[in-house]
Formats: sequence, structure tokens, C-alpha cells
Amino acid sequence: MKSVQPPLCPMEALLRVITGPWTIYILWVLSEQGPQRFGALKRLVPGISTRVLTERLRMLEHAGVVWREQAMTIPPAVTYGLTERGAELRGVLDKLGSIARRWEAEGAFVGTASAAE
Repeated sequence: MKSVQPPLCPMEALLRVITGPWTIYILWVLSEQGPQRFGALKRLVPGISTRVLTERLRMLEHAGVVWREQAMTIPPAVTYGLTERGAELRGVLDKLGSIARRWEAEGAFVGTASAAE
């Protein structure tokens, strides 16, 4: 039996872009630190693998949230930063962060997977 999927609404599509593994952290770093070269960004997101960082940045670039600039040097110097679309998310992420900290202080995450992280 074929299952019927609900139509994808724009808000759900946006949430899928920003809530992937490590994505909000990457966006936060670029928002706070400004444009970063790949190696610096990897150091600023402790624990992320090169493969996952590459995948997340490609996905964000494809969504128009992050720009990528490659200097024609040896080795190539690749820099990433937030596009206008990415910068537009800052207020939303700041508000979500504020709510998350309040909920955490209220014990909302005790016993959940996110509490262990």
C-alpha cells in the first residue's frame, strides 16, 4: 500500500534546511565570526568530521544560505560566509537560542537525547 505524504509547506522546507545535523551550529559560527576558511570553520565546530562539514556546507550553499569563494591558489583557499538569506536567519536563531536556554533552565530537556549532548 502506498502511503500518502502531506504536501511540503515552505516552513517545513526551511526547517529541513536549518535543522540538519550540525547545521544550526555552523550557521551560528558564521553569524558570530563572519566569513571563514574551511579549516578555520572546522576548528570552530569541534567534533564535526570533514565529510559532514563538507556535506552541510554544500547543502547550505545549494539552498542559498551560504556563499562559497575559492581563491585560485595552491592549495585552493576556500572561504564560506552567510548570504543575505543566511543573515536573515540570525534573528530567528537568536530567538530560538533564547527559548532553548530558558527551557533548559526550566528542566525541559531532562531525560531527552539533547540533554546528554
